[in-house]
Amino acid sequence: MGFSEEPRLLTFIFGLFLSMYLVTVLGNLFIILAIISDSHLHMPMYIFLCNLSFSDICFTSTTVPKMLVNIQTKSKFISYAGCITQMYFFILFADLENFLLTVMAYDRFVAICDPLHYMVIMKPRLYGLLVLVSWILSVLQSLLYSLIVLQLSFCTDVEIPHFFCELNQVVHHACSNTFVIDIVMYFIVGLLGGGPLAGILYSYSKIVSSVHKISSSQGKYKAFSTCASHLSVVSLFYGTSLGVYLSSTATHSSRANSIASVMYTVVTPMLNPFIYSLRNKDIKRALKRFFGRKL
Repeated sequence: MGFSEEPRLLTFIFGLFLSMYLVTVLGNLFIILAIISDSHLHMPMYIFLCNLSFSDICFTSTTVPKMLVNIQTKSKFISYAGCITQMYFFILFADLENFLLTVMAYDRFVAICDPLHYMVIMKPRLYGLLVLVSWILSVLQSLLYSLIVLQLSFCTDVEIPHFFCELNQVVHHACSNTFVIDIVMYFIVGLLGGGPLAGILYSYSKIVSSVHKISSSQGKYKAFSTCASHLSVVSLFYGTSLGVYLSSTATHSSRANSIASVMYTVVTPMLNPFIYSLRNKDIKRALKRFFGRKL
């Protein structure tokens, strides 16, 4: 159903989302190219960041292009197969972001709490395995959700009050009983969504306790600065997604929920490159080298 029926507002929405999408793709693409081109950044922290940037591009690409096409063609139609496909890839890259932020928190935990053994612990085999497991879990979880939705029966014409095929909205517009499916889905979300968040919180509790033991203020600042970018991205991602979830339980306004969803589906992936490039000297240096070489 999108955001609005008013032509003037649709023109503004089209321009706004097109601009945000281009900034997201270009910003994350520059981060990926800078990391690949600079051999000094071939380290666990930046390998994870490279995957996170790729995930952000794909995450936004599952929803925004289709919405822009719908506005341009003045058609809000999406096929059943297209809806399931969009939902599958949306869940996949949302979960991948979730798992990547968790392994990045573990990387910062090892770097600050056990710096002398960092290179011994974070070997290429381990961080490669962490990335692979993140991808496998994301694929399996999104596949499971898609198979659950495929078991539901729908009416001929379904109106989804959102700007993409959001899982919760699609399930609640099914003609069949969804009580058992709701329980299964909430259990999976609690297990594979709450688990990574608990891991991040545990890692940062250990980081904070380790930093407090450092005597010099300069040492404390240096330790915190190594995880400031990651902490900002974690706060933005979980803050906006939890905010949308809490607002959806507090209010039944579909329009308000779809507008709030823009924060974690579009705004967060757009801001991530800026957070990492502005707060990280290595990324700044790599970007300067990359653009200097191209120029």
